[in-house]
Order: sequence, then structure tokens, then C-alpha cells
Amino acid sequence: MIVFDLRCSQAHVFEAWFGSSAAYQEQRERGLLSCPFCGDGDVVKAVMAPNVAAKGNTRPAASSATDAPPDPAAIKAAMRAMAAAQAKALAGSEWVGTAFPERARAMHAGDLPAGPIHGQTSLAEAKSLIDEGVAVAPLPFPVLPPETIN
Repeated sequence: MIVFDLRCSQAHVFEAWFGSSAAYQEQRERGLLSCPFCGDGDVVKAVMAPNVAAKGNTRPAASSATDAPPDPAAIKAAMRAMAAAQAKALAGSEWVGTAFPERARAMHAGDLPAGPIHGQTSLAEAKSLIDEGVAVAPLPFPVLPPETIN
């Protein structure tokens, strides 16, 4: 996974994780990125400040346990907990992938039986669904196809 600092046009800076630089670029081009603070879809990579030492070419020593790098076992445990929470949240929902807008509209119109679904769509398409009165909500975590493992 790669961590990027992202910035929206409203100057909110936030962190996002991607499987690769290509995954970031693809999601950006498809309009799948939005600011978690204001919902703005105009998101770009933020300029990241380099880690510059305070004096000379040496890095200051860690002064406390909070300055130490995170424990890899704790990171893995947190990732497992997040994956379990995501699986529980989506347990009763059907993955429909990029067909999400069409399926949501069909359910709203009564052409398909109503039921919980999740998938992928652009921010503009989600706004369009909401404007049409289709009940949709963003998920608080990235959703990948079921066969994809984080």
C-alpha cells in the first residue's frame, strides 16, 4: 500500500491509501476521490514536506515512545480489525461494482426489488442520484470487489 497526502480545492489536506500509483491515478480519473471533510471532488496530491534534520545531516533521536515508529504487529492487528468491521458492515449487502448507479435507479423506480447494495461510482454520479431522490450514502471506508484482498 502507498500513502498519499491529498488536498482538495478547499485546501483540506488528508491521507489516502492506494495499492499503487496507478490505482490512485485511475480512481482520480474516474472521479472516485473526494474530500472527507467537504465532499469536494477536485482532489490532487498535496506537496509533501521532506523530513529534514534539525541540525547537520543527522536526524534527531526519538525522545519518547510516541516518537518511535509504530509496531508492525499493532499495524497488522489494526488492519485486521478494520477489515473485520468492513466485512460486518457489508455482510448483508450485494456488491454490484460499477453498475451501482443503474441498479440504485432501478430499485428507486421499482423496476428491481429494493435491497442493500454497494459498489463504485463517481462523485458526480452520486450527486446526480441524490438530486434524483435516490437514497445513497458514501461508505466510511474504501470498498473493493469481493475477490480483492487488502
